[in-house]
Amino acid sequence: MSALSQRPENPIVGIPLPHESAALHVTGEALYTDDLVGRIAGTLHAWPVQAPHTHALVTALRHEKAYAVPGVVRVLTADDVPGVNDAGVKHDEPLFPTEVMFHGHAVCWVLGETQEAARLGAAAVEVDYEPLPSLVTVQEAIAAESFQGTPRHLERGDAEAALTGAAHVFEGEFEFAGQEHFYLETHVSLALVDEGGQVLVHSSTQHPSETQEIVAHVLGVPSHEVTVQCLRMGGAFGGKEMQPHGYAAIAALGATLTGRPVRLRLNRTQDMTMSGKRHGFHSTWRVGFDDEGHILGLEATLTADGGWSLDLSEPVLARALCHIDNAYWVPDIRVDGRVARTNKTSQTAFRGFGGPQGMLVMEDLLGRCAPLLGIDPLELRRRNLYQQDQTTPYGQPVRQADRLTACWDQVASSGEVARRRAEIAEFNHRHPHTKRGLAMTPVKFGISFNLTAFNQAGALVHVYKDGSVLINHGGTEMGQGLHTKMLQVAATALGLPLSRVRLAPTRTDKVPNTSATAASSGADLNGAAIKNACEQIRERLAQVAGGRLGISPSDVRFDDGVVRGLSPASGEIGWNELVNAAYHQRVQLWAAGFYRTEGLHWDPAVMRGEPFKYFANGVAASEVEVDGFTGAYTLRRVDIVHDVGDSLSPLIDIGQIEGGFVQGAGWLTLEDLRWDTSDGPNRGRLATQAASTYKLPSFSEMPEDFRVKLLEKAHEEGAVYGSKAVGEPPLMLAFSVREALREAAAAFGPGGASVDLGCPATPEAVYWALDRARTPQAPEPAPSDAGAEPAMAGRKG
Repeated sequence: MSALSQRPENPIVGIPLPHESAALHVTGEALYTDDLVGRIAGTLHAWPVQAPHTHALVTALRHEKAYAVPGVVRVLTADDVPGVNDAGVKHDEPLFPTEVMFHGHAVCWVLGETQEAARLGAAAVEVDYEPLPSLVTVQEAIAAESFQGTPRHLERGDAEAALTGAAHVFEGEFEFAGQEHFYLETHVSLALVDEGGQVLVHSSTQHPSETQEIVAHVLGVPSHEVTVQCLRMGGAFGGKEMQPHGYAAIAALGATLTGRPVRLRLNRTQDMTMSGKRHGFHSTWRVGFDDEGHILGLEATLTADGGWSLDLSEPVLARALCHIDNAYWVPDIRVDGRVARTNKTSQTAFRGFGGPQGMLVMEDLLGRCAPLLGIDPLELRRRNLYQQDQTTPYGQPVRQADRLTACWDQVASSGEVARRRAEIAEFNHRHPHTKRGLAMTPVKFGISFNLTAFNQAGALVHVYKDGSVLINHGGTEMGQGLHTKMLQVAATALGLPLSRVRLAPTRTDKVPNTSATAASSGADLNGAAIKNACEQIRERLAQVAGGRLGISPSDVRFDDGVVRGLSPASGEIGWNELVNAAYHQRVQLWAAGFYRTEGLHWDPAVMRGEPFKYFANGVAASEVEVDGFTGAYTLRRVDIVHDVGDSLSPLIDIGQIEGGFVQGAGWLTLEDLRWDTSDGPNRGRLATQAASTYKLPSFSEMPEDFRVKLLEKAHEEGAVYGSKAVGEPPLMLAFSVREALREAAAAFGPGGASVDLGCPATPEAVYWALDRARTPQAPEPAPSDAGAEPAMAGRKG
């Protein structure tokens, strides 16, 4: 067992504890960035001037009338930028654009004594536009060959030959929507400048170091003149990985120009119309099976809707390609990927980061092909699961395929899937207008950043003379419980009660050059860095303790605030006493920790290597009931077994599994982003820009019976205290809900029909699917290889 994964006796990790801020959350005492405004006098408020066009040139901007509005202090335009007028790392996102690229694009910002003054000032700004042709849908972009970034290609073996020799070949087309983050706290930044010109930005950001970098280059100053702090976020889900930078830069620019604090907080409508979302995708595919239902070959093309700029679209696309196999062995495969440029918000990271989109293509085609093969969908999936040490299409061995099988079998057994499916068949026979369905789907999700350089982290640990401990790390807290886990890691590494350890807010002047808290890697990276810092301090203290106890430092043990030797005869010394003695011996009581994930290598040009430290595995079974008159449905029961290694904090992990699953179900069944695609004056406008029009999961969508279990005996070698990541993988367990809806819709028909289900599978989409099942249409033959089945043309969801 590695030193990183080995746990001492009586560890604090592994104890089910509530979130460290849970009481503050539910009482409203938890401070967020915008709460700091009331503590700072003289704060100005920022408001955007948003363009009413989807694509247009800005031909004139007149802001004189804004200054006539009482309370308006400053109008910020491109002329005010001392550095680089760009908010992106790809240099394709002008902070103050001369070309409007989406409906609601901010062309300038107004600062006022109050938010109302700033709003009225923004309304007084006069802007002339020259409208230009726009591309709103990914289909329009494909037709116009409007693409951006570098296309990617993933290939193993000879897919064409595999398809030619396959007994059964099917093809289809599948388009599915993105998803709004809808974090409770919208984008917000608060910037201040001190007497020396040092800029402090409080920002709701997942990536403080990159926010610092962007603010610095907009202001034209080095990074050491900008400090970014993230106290906590009220949700983020990937939407605050790249997108906060421009808002922080606007606030910082306003603060440097006026000498006063500047607060920028988007209201909900602004946040939904200005910030990016999960990428929608368009896909086409051909897949071949043998007579037993084993996948022989796959050809696919994935087109991501990137919106108006690149943002993180290229790595999102790369991860989608890397996860199109999901948990299944595909011996011969060819997948091409590209990013479409459309006149919409710049789509960005969202929990799963392209992985869900790639996996959805596979789960959809399996769900559609199973009836045509005459094979039960559960059996089709089970037959194609990875076996031990088979490799992914990009060449990484699947070293824990047995855990996939273990999760599958445990769900099937504990969920009594066979018995319940028999009962469902009987229920469906007796109820012509109500049908039930039950589906099982697996998840295999790679953990690490695709970009190897991001897989590093730092930490700073202080032990004070009284024995209390303060930890800083580069990760950010967005409600996921990272700080809770880090407190448990530090207490375990130092052998202390949890009450002796405190955690400070994330700041770039404490831990520099940090990676984003993303890719489900926050606990892996920052936990290992904290452990490294704590071990440095513990080793120094062991030298002091060895001298005091008359034993070898290697025999010193730290446990629950007491330091003793291996033998009871050695005696013991209290932690506080030991720390005080070390201080008087001039022993360093603080340490900077560092960690880099070993064993990773990746060539993005050829899409080959081992980009992931390990895979997180899980399986879910979902049962639904569908009303044949309306398509409305209820989620009756969900059974999940998920692999989190040896959990650092089981209560936190179970909460993440439950929350991720529900968020995934929202994306797949409820949340329907709609842009105006007409040729009218509102073309390109987001129509679903509030909770009144954008349906989110609520308590009523929670399963009536929700059973979540952590896979046992799942120690992860080479990860901090044997744990595994948990943030993103559970979202994809929700594929089982969509597949259960497909099963229920099919039950309205005569049997054996392939059901094409829209995505999101809203009640409306479910109704049309079940209506087609009741009156199935014969598929039209299409030209195909000898021996191939008629083609399937998928509905574009």
